[in-house]
Amino acid sequence: MQDIRKALYVGTRSDGRLIQRPMSPHLQIYRYRLSMVLSITNRLTGVAATGGAALGVFWLAAAAKGPKAFATARKVTGNPVGQLVLVGWLASVVYHTVGGIRHLIWDSGKRYDKEELNKDGPVAVGVTAGVSTVLAAGLLGVAARRARALAKAGKAS
Repeated sequence: MQDIRKALYVGTRSDGRLIQRPMSPHLQIYRYRLSMVLSITNRLTGVAATGGAALGVFWLAAAAKGPKAFATARKVTGNPVGQLVLVGWLASVVYHTVGGIRHLIWDSGKRYDKEELNKDGPVAVGVTAGVSTVLAAGLLGVAARRARALAKAGKAS
């Protein structure tokens, strides 16, 4: 064996004979497709959703700890950077849910042909964008209305 890599692809058959297992092509050989990117993104959004859930636990812990800790947590989540992080977390949870639904459909044996995969990818992106936008706008609208009401109540007293 001239190449050490070939030694790594030696296997045995059930009767004990040595065979050379096939080598998979490297990533540089594959042409990137939307379904590949969406699959990788689904895994990344799972990590982001978990991180966001940990932040949610810290926020709840601050609420349980008392008014001072909760006020600090509200300052963090109320500033524009904090809100951007929350919207990103929301979008990652929505996309991970949409991707999970796609995977459940595939696990049932449906929509797994190449043509259907290529059609479903843009739909998943569109659903994620639409649902995330509606939810984020609703949450930010409620937060803005609440801030105005608190400011108005502060001026009245």
